[in-house]
Amino acid sequence: MGFLDIKNATKSYGTVKVLHETDISVEEGEFLVLVGPSGCGKSTLLNMIAGLEEVTSGEIAIRGNRMNEVRPADRNIAMVFQSYALYPNMNVAQNIAFGLEMHGVVKAERDKAVQGVAELLQITQLLDRKPGQLSGGQRQRVAMGRALVRDPDVFLFDEPLSNLDAKLRVDMRTEIKKLHQKLGRTIVYVTHDQIEALTLSTRIAVMFGGYVQQLGTPKEIYDNPANMFVAGFMGSPSMNLFPAKLSAADGKAFANFALAEGGTGSLAVPDPALARHDGRDIILGIRPEAITDPDGADRNSKDIHHVEARVEITEPAGSDTFVVTEFGGKEVTGRFRADVDVKPAKVQTFAVNMEKAVLFDPVTEERVV
Repeated sequence: MGFLDIKNATKSYGTVKVLHETDISVEEGEFLVLVGPSGCGKSTLLNMIAGLEEVTSGEIAIRGNRMNEVRPADRNIAMVFQSYALYPNMNVAQNIAFGLEMHGVVKAERDKAVQGVAELLQITQLLDRKPGQLSGGQRQRVAMGRALVRDPDVFLFDEPLSNLDAKLRVDMRTEIKKLHQKLGRTIVYVTHDQIEALTLSTRIAVMFGGYVQQLGTPKEIYDNPANMFVAGFMGSPSMNLFPAKLSAADGKAFANFALAEGGTGSLAVPDPALARHDGRDIILGIRPEAITDPDGADRNSKDIHHVEARVEITEPAGSDTFVVTEFGGKEVTGRFRADVDVKPAKVQTFAVNMEKAVLFDPVTEERVV
């Protein structure tokens, strides 16, 4: 039993089931991120934990206590919304203290709690201002302060950074990470941004179509995706997925695929046992950083293969250059070093680290190796 237990929970609206049987156990102090595209069920699940949506079947428990019939106000949770939800007629101090006031906390204790949270979030100088006088990042800190001041069992974050510009999102990610490390509180965080999920979480639940596709640590999700959806959704750029056909030679299995200029490529797959599946169609998955220039390849890998292919596009990105080519009729992105001389329309040697490759069944889309 965890600190927060979601047991076989479902949510239906009439005959439409939007969240299928979901089981997640969150330990105290964990940072769980629910990530997936719009409509996957992640916000619905968060609202069920908060009590804003009823559980159709199954159970949600906190500290071993069933929450299904407990009012949101009595669950000892705090929620940070995407829209900040600040009261425009109140100053920052009043916004932060409002929940304590509603719970009957005396003014002296409220003032002390507000001051402590303001110092933690470095917004002491903003306490007398109204929300309309604050930037987006400052408003988000106030919304977080209002949640922190209550000392809840579980913090719930519903896409809190989606309204911020790119640089501010990165800065706020760092602040939230620091806050979690400092306080060690249990957090459930919803986002559609896979980079937020990977950088913030201790564990990730990747959701799609109302199902949890995979639950694991950021490393497990990134290195060992359970299916093609997880492989393609997590990471930026996402994992390259292209069709290939297995062949066998000398007791080894090889993945063969077409190249744009009319040739073929061949890569030894990680599991030699697949040699018995000669002629089988598969989907080969390789992360961009495992497709690079020969001198930039992982020197510790014992399974580097070289493929000659025509460069379609180059995308300089400062510290790296993303190079797009074509394997198996699909665009494939490699990550080259920034100083490599690589130009569109020229044939380039791509070093492929097959130790990092994963294989999927093209019909079930589940991982094979």
